[in-house]
This record gives sequence, C-alpha cells and structure tokens, in this order.
Amino acid sequence: MDLDAFFAENPMGGTPEPLPEGFKSGFVTLVGRPNAGKSTLLNAVMGKKIAITSNTAQTTRHRFRAVLTRDEFQMIIVDTPGLHKPHDALGEELNTSAIKALEDVDVVAMLIDASAPIGRGDEWVAGQVRAARGSKKICVLSKCDLATDAQISAQREAAEALGDWDAMVACSSETGYNVEAFVEEVTYFLPEGPAWFPPDMETDQPIEVMVAEFIREKILRSFHDEVPHAIGVVVEEMEFVRKSNLTRLYAIVYVERDSQKGIIIGKGGSALKRIGTEARQDLELLLGTRVFLDLRVKVKKNWRRDANQIRRFGYGEGL
Repeated sequence: MDLDAFFAENPMGGTPEPLPEGFKSGFVTLVGRPNAGKSTLLNAVMGKKIAITSNTAQTTRHRFRAVLTRDEFQMIIVDTPGLHKPHDALGEELNTSAIKALEDVDVVAMLIDASAPIGRGDEWVAGQVRAARGSKKICVLSKCDLATDAQISAQREAAEALGDWDAMVACSSETGYNVEAFVEEVTYFLPEGPAWFPPDMETDQPIEVMVAEFIREKILRSFHDEVPHAIGVVVEEMEFVRKSNLTRLYAIVYVERDSQKGIIIGKGGSALKRIGTEARQDLELLLGTRVFLDLRVKVKKNWRRDANQIRRFGYGEGL
C-alpha cells in the first residue's frame, strides 16, 4: 500500500506509534459479484453496522474502509462495489473503484455465494483477483446458512478451480459461523507493522457520507426494484445542538424522473415519512444523539450517465 498517497486521501490517519514486537497491520480488500455478502461480512467482523446492506445490486457505491484494532493487530478492511457488467457511467465508475482496490494490498478476499451456482461473473472476478500481484488470496464461501452441506462441498470444489488460493473459509455473516476464522486467516497473512489509526477509529468514511448511505439503504429496502439504481442521496447540512443533544440533518434524495419522485414521496408524503422514521432509528445509534431529519426529493435527469454528477455524489472513486 502506498502509505503517502493513502494518508493524503485519509487525513484521519496519523503518524504510527511504535507497538510491541510482533504486532501486525495491513489491508484486506473484499471483492465479489453484487450481493456476494461483502458488506454483511464487514459488519459481522466489526461487530456492528458500519456499511449498508440490501438485496439490491450496487448497494455499495463507495470504496469503504473499516478499521479493526485488537491487541495483536490492526486490520484495514476495504469493502468494494460488486463487480458486474456495467450498463451506464455509474456502473463503469463502480467497477473502476473495485478493481483499483485490488492494488497494493496485503490480502484479497473474494466472496462467493455458497447458495448460488458459480457463473461467468464469478470467473471474471476471479481473473481480476489472479491479476492482483503481491497479495495473498483468500476464497470466502459466504451465506453458508442458506446452503446445505452438499452445496457447500460442491461449491468448495468449484471455487478451488477458480484460482490458486492461499486459504479458503466457509462462513455465515448472519449467524456468525466462522467469521472469527476469517479474521484469523487474514491476520495470519498480515505483515508486522505499526497501527496506522487510533484504536477507537472504526472507519475512514466521512460522517456525512455514512448518513447519506443509511438513508439510501432504507429506500433500497422499501422499494426493491422500483427505483433503487436511480437514487442518490446528499447531506446538505448537519448541525449538532449540544444543549438538547440533538443532531439536525438536512438531506436531498435525487431521482432521475418525476414518476420516481412520486414513488419516493408516496401518497400524502407517507412513503417519505416512513423512510425518514426508519433512517432516524439507525442514525441515532450511529451518532449517539437524538436526530431531526429533514428529507426532500429532487429530480436530476439521467445523473447516472453523467460522470461529473456521479463524482459529485461521491460514488465510485468520488471526488
């Protein structure tokens, strides 16, 4: 990892402090097809909700870093958008972000859904993983709670043919099965090195981005295939009122068509109110304060085809 470039992009990091001999630190990138379970695994490893999840493709639009620090190691986990055949500029940007995250990391972990047959998409992702030089490769069979023992055994055999893996782990992020085994495998391959981040830091993601993503998650979960890919969320303003322990949030939900705006708002504003209520519950846990959330919906036609607009939302490589 080019640390000079990394800290230029991540000013929350700092000068590493010397640690006891044998301490390990490094980067692991999670890659795979859409819905392979990358963000769910990240949350399971962290023991709390850091990244949003849903059954909708392109849920993850940011190259997201979480920091897991224990007495023996510090692991920086890089979550990536699902690699897929792009249909617009947004899809191309997300693929670029995911592939760049394979560069100069210590470990690449490719997730394969244990409950679904391996297809051409998995084979293509495996090719990208093989091309990543200098990193250890771990194959993770995810969603084992949804697969039978026979399916897992067959999937393991099929996955072994996709690459020369340094390790293979079958796990379930939902039940916690073998999540710690995954952490142990990654830690084994990390080099000795200092802690690059404070021990209480859990992510390098700006809080405004996390707030916007938590809101977008509720829309994805509410509307499934109706409008999800056309949704972008931007936090316009955040204000903390110390006296009342209240955070005021003002956010805009962008869609591409007037009809989509009507769906998000709902009859008499009912849908938008439900989204706000569900998002506020998660945001209060995230921020540790009461939350006032002001949500508005605007139309920005064909924003997914405009690379400048995509970067304004901070998706893919962002700004």
